[in-house]
Amino acid sequence: MAATTSTVTRLTHALGAEVSGIDLSRPLTRAQVQEVQELFHEHQVLFFRNQHIDDVAQRDFAAHFGPLQHFAFLPPISEDLPEVHAIDIDLSKPKTANADIWHSDATFLNRPPLGSLLRAVLLPEVGGDTLWASMYAAYEALSSRMQRLIDTMTAVHDSSNSVSHARKAANADHQPVTHPVVRTHPVTGRKALFVNKTFTTRLEGLTERENDTLLPMLTDHVRSPDFQVRFHWQPGSIALWDNRCTQHYAVADYSGRRRMHRVVIDGGAPE
Repeated sequence: MAATTSTVTRLTHALGAEVSGIDLSRPLTRAQVQEVQELFHEHQVLFFRNQHIDDVAQRDFAAHFGPLQHFAFLPPISEDLPEVHAIDIDLSKPKTANADIWHSDATFLNRPPLGSLLRAVLLPEVGGDTLWASMYAAYEALSSRMQRLIDTMTAVHDSSNSVSHARKAANADHQPVTHPVVRTHPVTGRKALFVNKTFTTRLEGLTERENDTLLPMLTDHVRSPDFQVRFHWQPGSIALWDNRCTQHYAVADYSGRRRMHRVVIDGGAPE
């Protein structure tokens, strides 16, 4: 690992670390970038507190991890910053969409995001935590026989039943895609379970009855607390996660408004 310039506090055995001693409002040195990249691959999700940065600094920090995606399914905060979009949830309004279901982002794409950087902008007085789960840990907790069964399987991912009308319009040209049920991380070489309750609709090569038994078991497997870390947002909080080996869940236990700004890092085709 690069020479340490920060303090790293590991949060759970499965995943998650809080990083302090780095000021994200300033350009990072090459050593700092290398250190954070290595921590990212080791811990899967990193948390930074007391980082009162603007959208430009958020974008620039995310760019250290790869090309940034112009996320078509949410509008950018401005024409000058097409890489930054808002997730603005007001649970005081009826029929408000929220991410309170376990998922990896946009697995219905041929090239799902590598990861995302999320920054708290406006928070409720109470609640609004986010949970992440390690899909490495989820895969490794399966029996060796189950691992062998699913190692070579593929699954269909589709957004048609899981996104709002506005997002469906943006996604109109996208057809269902097929990804491996178990993907190998291109950097760490570790295997991760890559199905989720939001977008995975079918395991290929199974009968309907077999699919209806096995797919829910695999998608519900993420719910074990043994695989999870829970983060309580505060002003200045930032989370950076690896979408290739984690899932997340936004807890909808608050009233009023919660606004977050997100930058999505472009990814490759799962293998």
